Amino acid sequence: MKPLAPQAKSPAFGRLGLLCVALCWMAFPGWGQVSTDEEALPTRILFVFDASNSMNAFWGGDRKIQSATRLLSETLKGLNQSDELELGLRVYGHGTKHVPGKQDCDDTELVVPFSSFNNLIIKQALSRIRAQGTTPIARSLELAAQDFPEAPGRNVIVLITDGIEACDEDPCAVSKALQAKGVTLKPFVIGMGMDDLMAESLNCIGNFYDAADPQAFEHVLQLVLEQAMHNTTVQVDLLNHAGEATESNLAYSFTDTRTGVHHPQWVHTLRWGGGADTLYIDPLPLYTLTVHSLPEARLDSLALKPGVHNTIAMPDMGTGHLTPQFARGVRTDYGKVKVQWHAQGACEPFYSSDAGERIRLRAGTYDLTFGTTPPLTVGGVQVKEGQDDKVEIPAPGSLVLQAATSGYAVVIEAQSLRPVLQFDASDLAGMHTLQPGDYTVIFRARNARGTLYSIQKNFTVASGNTTTIKLHG
Repeated sequence: MKPLAPQAKSPAFGRLGLLCVALCWMAFPGWGQVSTDEEALPTRILFVFDASNSMNAFWGGDRKIQSATRLLSETLKGLNQSDELELGLRVYGHGTKHVPGKQDCDDTELVVPFSSFNNLIIKQALSRIRAQGTTPIARSLELAAQDFPEAPGRNVIVLITDGIEACDEDPCAVSKALQAKGVTLKPFVIGMGMDDLMAESLNCIGNFYDAADPQAFEHVLQLVLEQAMHNTTVQVDLLNHAGEATESNLAYSFTDTRTGVHHPQWVHTLRWGGGADTLYIDPLPLYTLTVHSLPEARLDSLALKPGVHNTIAMPDMGTGHLTPQFARGVRTDYGKVKVQWHAQGACEPFYSSDAGERIRLRAGTYDLTFGTTPPLTVGGVQVKEGQDDKVEIPAPGSLVLQAATSGYAVVIEAQSLRPVLQFDASDLAGMHTLQPGDYTVIFRARNARGTLYSIQKNFTVASGNTTTIKLHG
């Protein structure tokens, strides 16, 4: 294809509130990988329930312990029971009455072991619980990890609590330890009226959500359980100009718009025979999806529907390739020359590369600024979908300055008067690489004490040629 001609122009230079922490880890290796065997594995949900003394406080017209046991019991009653769903219940803070300065940090018990069709048993156990003790969250989570059978399965922990750790232990360290053992921890935190300090202390365990009332807690609990029993999956379709999902091999990131955490981050892949990979994802956050193309593409306020397969279509992702280079790809005396890439008319570049580097770009129109001397901008360069083009600029020439003495000088473009080279009481002698064009050098020797002793000379630099200018003053 015929090289694109350059157009020279100037460079565009809370214990408050009820919390629910859902800590999920998957038995299959690699979060985001599809396993054909996973559907046959049982789903195990262990409820870790807070029965500490603070649960006697009122919330939404009832005591927290009453609201929490009622809402959890109603949710369990509505679950579809099956052989593939196993439930368990661990309670803490219910066995020893809280006495200031004498708290029982071992007050945690597996009340209902894992079994299928036991939702009514858990409901009966909840009705007998009396809130009276302390809050050993870290120790309960650590022991909860041992409550699950060793057989493979989808293991989910749902922690319901109204406060933070009270036994001088670190739930965050427990979380990190579980992850270090290869357990994938996926927390969800829902609080009511939590202050910033409490929210921060729970953020390290997982994502924090604020529930304003029992109704909000019930909604989130149902959402978490739905996600625990039915995976939420997603595929990202990168559409070309014709709306076909043919683009691939681009990295992309999901960003939780509340926390700012960039997770997950993957490289797009098309399966053999077509179609994007199906991946597992947490449906609770509101996301921003960023495709790391050149330039990047984004979808904001992305809400996923839990428990089903979500298809995300990213339009206008067709790409082509462009190589910015010197004419005929010749080597120059510059060494590496940087190229700044701009969306057409934009002041800020979205990418920087080396001249001669082949770049994959979304189809569109761009301005390229080459870091030559002087800088050269090529505007209105079109990148077409599926095509591989080049944009060429002339190879530079050389300017040799000869001067018998040091002095003050500037080399400017003859017409625009834009400065190109500056010499401030320094030795001018030497070779300089310049783009082809018409220039003027204005010089006064350092020892010359009058303006009238200035020297002005016009000269032309051509590609591949050397121009010598002798300055005497």
